[in-house]
This record gives sequence, structure tokens and C-alpha cells, in this order.
Amino acid sequence: MRTLVVVPTYVEAENITELLQRVRAAAPDADILVVDDNSPDRTAAIAEQAAADLGRIDVLRRPAKSGLGSAYRAGFSIGLDKGYDVLVQMDADLSHDPEVLPTLLAKLDASADVVIGSRYVPGGSIPHWPWFRRALSRYGNRYAALALGTSVRDATSGYRAYRADVLKAIDYATTRAMGYGFQIETQYRVWRWGGRIVETPIEFTDRMRGYSKMTWGIFAEELMLVTWWGIRDRFRRFRARRRSV
Repeated sequence: MRTLVVVPTYVEAENITELLQRVRAAAPDADILVVDDNSPDRTAAIAEQAAADLGRIDVLRRPAKSGLGSAYRAGFSIGLDKGYDVLVQMDADLSHDPEVLPTLLAKLDASADVVIGSRYVPGGSIPHWPWFRRALSRYGNRYAALALGTSVRDATSGYRAYRADVLKAIDYATTRAMGYGFQIETQYRVWRWGGRIVETPIEFTDRMRGYSKMTWGIFAEELMLVTWWGIRDRFRRFRARRRSV
């Protein structure tokens, strides 16, 4: 399967070279696309230098910081236009271990439509997180599953692999979320479409260099979108039942 690993970046100069080296070592047959939102620390230039050394790496320079969801939509669009069979998404801060890539791809090849690197299935873990951050993430994911009626335990995980034809089927380009809500929105569309979602355990390692891009505004977007999708779809099902009576 022709595979493209999409890596959004913003101010990741300290991490990007190591990440690209480790991805190339873990998945030597995969191509890589770095989507940089005009990082002021020269992340894009450093990625381009690594690309010259490692090969099969492209860098998409975007004019301004436009959000994680927007970056993935741009990267997926390029991947689909170029005919890749599999699109992988992962963070640039080394919190996602590139050595897990072969596992994600193997599970996708074994009939899954989406494979999620999950912190909340047996074997998954988040070492070193403070209790309040751990609780916010875990209970946020439980709320998402309850509100949307899915069984996905880690809907907010940003480490996952998609079949290209599934992304086309769910019309990923019309997703709305700008931040981390993109993860929930895409897996929810796959769930509603009837796709097979598999979760495989990962150890999520907090970044050692740089700073987190998570903000309360991003968290609020996730909460509002999940609540809206849950209410909207329950209302649609209610109307459909009324019409069928």
C-alpha cells in the first residue's frame, strides 16, 4: 500500500529532524509530508534540509497558522490527489512513537478502515501526565463516546492511519473542526458510515522540547462540536422514526 505520513508543524524546530529520521527508519517505504503553518522558528527550512538528506519528504509551506484540522485537510488533499492508498497522521513533537507505524499499517492491511493509536485500551498509557490533565482527556473521551453513541475509547488521539477510499467516502474535506476536534469528527464520520475502527495501544509520551498547542479555546471547540453532533443526529433519528410510523 502506498503510504503518506502527514505531519502538521508549528514551532517544532527542536523536534522535526529527529522525528523525520525516526519515521524514515520505522517505515522506510512510506513518504512523508510536513505541513508547516509559517513557523517563526524555521521549522519548514529545517524539515527541507532533512528532506534533502533523507529523501521522499515534501514540505508544504502555508502562509499562516490555520489550525490542526485545516492542516490535515490540506495534507490529505495532496495525498489523495497523488493516489496514495493510506494516509497516516501523527504529531511532530515526538509524543507519537514512530516505531508503532508498522503496527498501525499492519492492522489497516488486515481489513480495518481506520486504526487509532489509543491511550485508553489495555496496554495503552500516558506516563508523566498530571492527574488533572489525565482526567480531562479520559473523561472528555468518555463524554464524546456517550454523546455520539460510539464505542471508540480514544477519539481524540492524533496518531492514526486511514484507508484513502474511506476518507473519500466520508467526504473529509467538508469537516468543520479547526483544532483537535478534527480527530473526533473524522472518526465519527467513519463510524456513521459503517467503517471498521480498530484501536491499538500506544504509550503517549509528553513532549520533551517545545510547548503544547492545546488551549482552552480548542477544548471548548471540541466540547461544543461533540454536543452539537450528538443533539443533531439524535433529532434526525427521531424525525426518521416519526416519518416511518
